[in-house]
Amino acid sequence: MDPRPAPEEVLRQVFGHERFRPGQRELVEAGLAGRDAIGVMPTGAGKSLAYQLPARVLGGTALVVSPLIALMKDQVDALRRRGVRATFLNSSLGPEERRERVLAIRRGEVELVYAAPEGLGASAGGALAGVRLSLIAVDEAHCISHWGHDFRPAYRNLSGLKERFRNVPVLALTATATRRVAADVSQQLAMRAPVEYRGSFHRPN
Repeated sequence: MDPRPAPEEVLRQVFGHERFRPGQRELVEAGLAGRDAIGVMPTGAGKSLAYQLPARVLGGTALVVSPLIALMKDQVDALRRRGVRATFLNSSLGPEERRERVLAIRRGEVELVYAAPEGLGASAGGALAGVRLSLIAVDEAHCISHWGHDFRPAYRNLSGLKERFRNVPVLALTATATRRVAADVSQQLAMRAPVEYRGSFHRPN
């Protein structure tokens, strides 16, 4: 079995960055260690690297729950340009394209799968049956909390992820979560002693 590449090596060679931004290393290391984690970081702080980099290092397939179809496509396109095998499953796909993507996932050919929370109880969830998941990332995680400003009922369906995919670390990411919301996110996702990183929202200008 090949040794894991160093995170710094993947950061440079795959993502083209010389150093981690604040919070990225803490969240990356939590995922690599199999720990649950919560990241509260401002928009533009590079939250997506916290799951994209571990997905490449860990192997297998990482699941990314994202509420925005347009954002899924943008991220998948950007990852593919960097040589990362990423795809998405959502309502924008026709039946044949969906079938081809599901087969690729089941063959272990995909490193990152983006899916909407609404799809995890249906076709997207079925596509992941039997797949070795390395990490589950929940983006816009405040949407799972009644205390959050943008509660989405479909996010409540994520409460069973930890039981469904046992021993897979869960990473919850958001730009907007008070400590009360973060605690509720942790409870709803059944996280176990999660690492928490709360970034600075101070802007020099």
